[in-house]
Amino acid sequence: MNVLGLSGSPRLGGNTEQLLYEVMRGAKNRGAETRIIEVAELDISGCTHCDYCRRTGECKINDDMRLVYEALHWADRIVVASPLHFMSVTSQLKAAIDRCQCLWVKKYEMKLPPLEPAKPRKGLFISVGGRRVPNLFDPARVTVKALFTVLDIEYAGELLFTGVDEAGAITSVTGALKQAFEAGEKLVE
Repeated sequence: MNVLGLSGSPRLGGNTEQLLYEVMRGAKNRGAETRIIEVAELDISGCTHCDYCRRTGECKINDDMRLVYEALHWADRIVVASPLHFMSVTSQLKAAIDRCQCLWVKKYEMKLPPLEPAKPRKGLFISVGGRRVPNLFDPARVTVKALFTVLDIEYAGELLFTGVDEAGAITSVTGALKQAFEAGEKLVE
């Protein structure tokens, strides 16, 4: 079982990443091989809507997104982790998601599996937000669910925490890190 963590946080080691680390630790505890990609550390250009992928099924931009594509194909489970920025995922993660347009083309226009080998995949969404308001995570959730739908990844759950803004604040949320560890274990069952 291969578990990929896509960290969209520009704050390395921040609240969202602490949760992601615990999810991955839980998955590893159940025998999974894990890998985390720090999306904010990569050089990923935004989609230019050039339509090259409509002819080839591949993106013509040659940058670090190639690492993400390879990791997505490798993974059986995908954990998308991002703090909220303006009610959605971070711009760094959104650029990577937008670059999955070529995989959308493979699935919906070319009628091919978006990720090969085609296999059952499950995904988990992790996020924190500083505010405590209803529906805080709705815009980000829609984005992540759209990504999972395009990539044929079953939305297997989420860990969402409000009122978490300052660096390290997640450690003050009772049971949060334990929940993350257990979510990682459950994800690979």
